[in-house]
Amino acid sequence: MSLLHDRVLFIDGEAIILDKPAGLPVDAPRDGSLALENHLSSLTFGFQRWPLPVHRLDRDTSGCLLLARNPKAHKRFAAAFEAGTVAKRYVAVVDGVPVEDSGTIDLALKKISTQAQGWRMIPAKAGKAALTEWRKIAEKDGRALIVFTPRTGRTHQIRTHALHGLGFGIAGDPVYGSGQGPMLLHSRFLSVPRGEKARAEATAPMPETFAAAGFGPELLEQAGL
Repeated sequence: MSLLHDRVLFIDGEAIILDKPAGLPVDAPRDGSLALENHLSSLTFGFQRWPLPVHRLDRDTSGCLLLARNPKAHKRFAAAFEAGTVAKRYVAVVDGVPVEDSGTIDLALKKISTQAQGWRMIPAKAGKAALTEWRKIAEKDGRALIVFTPRTGRTHQIRTHALHGLGFGIAGDPVYGSGQGPMLLHSRFLSVPRGEKARAEATAPMPETFAAAGFGPELLEQAGL
């Protein structure tokens, strides 16, 4: 039995929303370690086709990941992501406490690459537009629990916006933060429009790593999230 079989949050004839564990890459990494594709054959649930991911979550990000169960659905879902009609909500712990309680980060992003550090995203006027709304939920020991609602879907958008927009990297982020401990970034909620059909949507339970850092799931429940 695949470790992902029991992590299905939503399933119907055309969609699966999976609670992806942190540490599992969506795309096969160069180091040859296991990736999502190694588990797709166990997620057919009676269909002949393997489901295919519609979007990406970073390797160290956990939570809601949409898979399409047939090519037509994949095309429609991908178009919804492209059009910005998919509702997404992420939760993260950042290594600092913002002064404000909420706000909007509007920082265009572009990719740079150096031999020493590899590639990363940076704010740049010449980059692609990127917009993220955020709200502070709680604070403890000099860190804050933040809910991020991205309005665009750029690579590493929340991780880069946390660092350059809020001034604090996400806890454990190996590229934009301290790299100490697990990265505390979780795709909490995903809702995909499907025309007249009910939306495919799910809420992913909070990983234990958040509670271990002092930010238990009750904080989100109190905030209605």
